Amino acid sequence: MTTSATGERGGFTLIEILLALALITLIGTIFISGTNSLLADKGSSPDEQFWKAASAARKEALEEQKTVLLSYDQKAHGFVLNDGAQQRTRPVTGPDDLAIDFHPVRSDSSSSILIGGTLVETEPMAAATFYDDGTCTPFRVQIRTNGGAHMLSIDPWTCAPVLPKSDAAP
Repeated sequence: MTTSATGERGGFTLIEILLALALITLIGTIFISGTNSLLADKGSSPDEQFWKAASAARKEALEEQKTVLLSYDQKAHGFVLNDGAQQRTRPVTGPDDLAIDFHPVRSDSSSSILIGGTLVETEPMAAATFYDDGTCTPFRVQIRTNGGAHMLSIDPWTCAPVLPKSDAAP
């Protein structure tokens, strides 16, 4: 703020206003870029990583008009996409004790055991198959960590999640 020769106070000069705007812009830019980097570093869950791998396998099968096998390699900690000509591994981040198994949809009770209050499937499939028409073999995915196990059910026609009965339309 400036004062005149008579001692009266005047308004802000153009330079003072521009400096204030530049400072606000600088602080805003630092704040926004800091939040973006925090949000970008958020890791995805094993469930999200599976759905990305399944989507990639289905997309490749459709685009290349080939059958694509999707499996999980425990040693490499990643999903393996195999179209018969080449294999690609999609790494999975998560706990060290993470185990992912593929299971057939229909299983008898002899292939399940109760471990620590969690029902665990014991006879996995080697791989799930994604066909060139956009469908896949009927399968379920079991994701196990030290906190327990849970199953993901896959619709064989769309290769998308099967809605639980509570979410389905009446």
